[in-house]
Amino acid sequence: MFEALGNRLTGIFDRLRRRGALSEADVSEALREVRVALLEADVALPVVKDLIAKVRERAVGAEVIRSVQPGQQVVKIVHDALTEALGGTTTRLDLNAPAPVAILMVGLQGSGKTTTTAKIALRLRTRERKKVLVASLDTRRPAAQQQLAVLAEQAGVASLPVVPGEDPLAIAARAMDVARRELYDVVLLDTAGRLAIDEELMAEVAAVKAATKPHQTLLVVDAMTGQDAVNTARAFHQRLTVSGIVMTRVDGDARGGAALSMRAVTGAPIVLLGAGEKLDALEEFHPDRIANRILGMGDIVSLVERAAETIDREEAEKLAAKLQKGGFDLEDYRKQLLQIGRMGSLQGMLGMLPGVGRIKQQLAEANLDTAILKRQAAIISSMTMAERRNPDIIKASRKRRIAAGSGTTVQEVNRLLKQFDEISAMMKRMNKLGQKGLMRGGLSALLPGLSNRRPF
Repeated sequence: MFEALGNRLTGIFDRLRRRGALSEADVSEALREVRVALLEADVALPVVKDLIAKVRERAVGAEVIRSVQPGQQVVKIVHDALTEALGGTTTRLDLNAPAPVAILMVGLQGSGKTTTTAKIALRLRTRERKKVLVASLDTRRPAAQQQLAVLAEQAGVASLPVVPGEDPLAIAARAMDVARRELYDVVLLDTAGRLAIDEELMAEVAAVKAATKPHQTLLVVDAMTGQDAVNTARAFHQRLTVSGIVMTRVDGDARGGAALSMRAVTGAPIVLLGAGEKLDALEEFHPDRIANRILGMGDIVSLVERAAETIDREEAEKLAAKLQKGGFDLEDYRKQLLQIGRMGSLQGMLGMLPGVGRIKQQLAEANLDTAILKRQAAIISSMTMAERRNPDIIKASRKRRIAAGSGTTVQEVNRLLKQFDEISAMMKRMNKLGQKGLMRGGLSALLPGLSNRRPF
């Protein structure tokens, strides 16, 4: 998300930073470009006008124009304005109410509401240690109730048994009754959607809300629908007063205008982002971190949090101890590949690093993908334990067997072995140099031929 906008803004502010001094005309010209970039990113016009006005008011002043780094000051002002437009502070899912806490899921058909219900259920079970019950109130879409039951099983939570012919109000009442009797902490009520907003849909959802009195009403919107998502959010908020918004398919939305417009237009905060089909592909929405990503400053905090969630600490400590003794084999490499793969898309992770936006083209050409990691892990899994511990014994006949067993080619096996040799050589140099040697020599000490290599 925000890829196109981020690239445009990075280019604008890079030019601004390169100038030693700035005039009011320079700032005005840059803001005109920012305005166009925001509009092209599908940000609502009133939001663009408000944001540009706030930036202009703060940026066109003596303390900025005459500062030591005026370009950097303007970027800081834009960052603060973007953070404010995105909601200012992080809004977390509120469960501060007597159990069972009811959460009503609303939205249009096709927005990813049912999958998001299961994602939230998994998140509450694993992170909050809550006992969760999910219930489908969608009696219109074929197999909607069965779909939620299957997803609930995958998430490891309970789903309300389906009673044929029961209407949404009766299902909601039964779900709350079961939750009270069986001591559930949270009940997620997945309501029916329509292809478009209509009075019948709104009346049904309003009736369910009046009957269940949910602590939270979460609206699920598809980020890829752009300004339609904003209009949907406005309509639902006016009728139901939603407490939070969950944006889905943000990984497929390069513009991001809906997210920037959502808070200003509806007044409801974005609570969660869905980025992928997997049930664990759900993350909290942090306005300041999103502003960092838009301006090419990266999001190291989110990257570290993701690593902490997926990396096995005990396994990491064992590997560190092994490396200190100078040992690193293909089995260790395979485990590292699998752990990195669990963190998600490589492109997505690299996008969280500061300055990576400037080398986006090179990264695209490098064809970085978790599928490559899986193929490499498959190649190593086709080796015997003796081969993993001593790759030198892998000759032509063994390579053919490994390639056949992993569904790859001998060339791919050769490429993996060469890559592993380079990593092993670097590990040995790290051990030989020690911490002081690394600090003195830096990368050139690890990669002796670095000065002769072509830039990445």
